[in-house]
Amino acid sequence: SEKATWGGSPVPQAAGAKPTVADDDDDVDLFGSDDEEEAAEAARIREERVAAYAAKKSKKPALIAKSSVLLDVKPWDDETDMKEMEKHVRTIEMDGLLWGASKLVPVGYGINKLQIMCVIEDDKVSIDLLTEKIQEFEDFVQSVDIAAFNKI
Repeated sequence: SEKATWGGSPVPQAAGAKPTVADDDDDVDLFGSDDEEEAAEAARIREERVAAYAAKKSKKPALIAKSSVLLDVKPWDDETDMKEMEKHVRTIEMDGLLWGASKLVPVGYGINKLQIMCVIEDDKVSIDLLTEKIQEFEDFVQSVDIAAFNKI
């Protein structure tokens, strides 16, 4: 009854949809900008910030993977000069290799082995190459074993 007196034409609606209202202010953008210059400026600022972040991140030193290695260097017999053997072992220099403490450990029958500690950078020093270089001192070294290998 009230609808009949209103006299408006019905607006078709989808089921459950909100009623549509004709808006004349569709072209008004309250939060955006019509200026392309401002959008270009915002993009330039964003690029500068990304570049600054990348530069800052690259300045930080990367985590260097290191390992602590305890080597057992065994002589040929009890007559091998252990002090001279240690001097020869310590002459090996490689980028990323740092020699540490050493001691003589009795093996038996009067024979001592040289236990020597070193710290290596995993990317720069191959432990296999290091043991091969130590074994090149054939006058002193019978064999080299890795007693302990710990990541730092």
